[in-house]
Amino acid sequence: MKAVVFTLGCKVNECESDSLIAGLKQRGYTVSDRLEFADLYIVNTCAVTAEAEKKSRQMVSRITKLNPNARIIFTGCAVQKNAQSFADKENISLITGSFSKNKILDMLDQTGVKLFDMPTEFEELNTVKTLRTRSYVKVQDGCNNFCSYCIVPYLRGRSRSRDPENVIREIEIINPKEAVINGINLSAYSFNGQGLTGLIKRLSGVDCRIRLGSLEVGVIDDEFLMALKNLKNFAPHFHLSLQSGSDNVLRSMNRHYTAEEYYQKTCLIKKYFSDAGITTDIIVGFPSETDQDFIKTMELVDRVNFTDIHPFIFSPRQGTKAYEMKDLPPEIKKERQAKLIAKKQEKKLAFATAMSGKTLDFLFEEEKDGFAEGYSENYLRLYVKDFKVTSDIVKVKVVKPYKDGAIAQLI
Repeated sequence: MKAVVFTLGCKVNECESDSLIAGLKQRGYTVSDRLEFADLYIVNTCAVTAEAEKKSRQMVSRITKLNPNARIIFTGCAVQKNAQSFADKENISLITGSFSKNKILDMLDQTGVKLFDMPTEFEELNTVKTLRTRSYVKVQDGCNNFCSYCIVPYLRGRSRSRDPENVIREIEIINPKEAVINGINLSAYSFNGQGLTGLIKRLSGVDCRIRLGSLEVGVIDDEFLMALKNLKNFAPHFHLSLQSGSDNVLRSMNRHYTAEEYYQKTCLIKKYFSDAGITTDIIVGFPSETDQDFIKTMELVDRVNFTDIHPFIFSPRQGTKAYEMKDLPPEIKKERQAKLIAKKQEKKLAFATAMSGKTLDFLFEEEKDGFAEGYSENYLRLYVKDFKVTSDIVKVKVVKPYKDGAIAQLI
């Protein structure tokens, strides 16, 4: 029997899908994470934007074209948000939401809509070896922030964190070359009074390279950065969510920092890690964003000198406070996004140029068009020729910018 577990959305979804893949293999299935012919499909959906929710629903027709007789299970945030929109579609066997995904494999023969109550504690998943070269380790779920534009706290529930002993045990079992520590709101990690800094200190004996998922600015301080510095092998890449460089917009978004505070935290990061990759998410076209607000965002992008930017057009999500605000015209949002994308390319090129001539650590991910491709510790996309495929992290010298990263040579 062939199964496909297809994932939309965040790295936490990928963790959960990896667990489902491992469980299916234990049950004798041949499993893929690519959309191809199979007898069983499990789709892990996303609802962070309207477009993501739409893509989740469209998966039904894409799957039925591959195998109209397949058994199809939908799970995740888009289902949690609007289960009926999936129940109205033909060919779906089982529909379940964001919670208790660890029960799905015991429900493969069930049908209908099965939604579970929000758990009060962190739900453990199967410990798995991922199909990718980097392993995603989930340590936290849910969010208490309630940013005015974000639907996630309503779909994932309140913050819940994992026992650090279980985190360490999982990393030791899977023994990855790189473990990416992530959560829905990783900065909110708290287990028995121990915050994210405490968890990092507990990981000081781990041998693999440690990378962190998305962070909030409030977690960045000297103690946290020193704990990262003391890890055996830390990947100095900080994905620090910004969303806007305007204080007025940040207040409207219910983000609890100012643009200057954000900038000072990035300076602190560079004090400890001079070649750190600092990446971010920015929402353009938030309802209260004026032309001047957008200019402030672009100015802050230049001050911080990000190494990559993920620009998003504001997407109204029903049930959030921002949904009630007057939306900006689509052409204004698209124009601002285009300007930010151009700035993103400028910053990526500058980062690759700055790294030219430096020695970095390379972890292979895929082979394509004659190059081995993967990422450095500071999250520069690298393209390496004449590479003998290995799962080991190897030393390379950056030669020059290329595509969305840089060409590098083995040392």
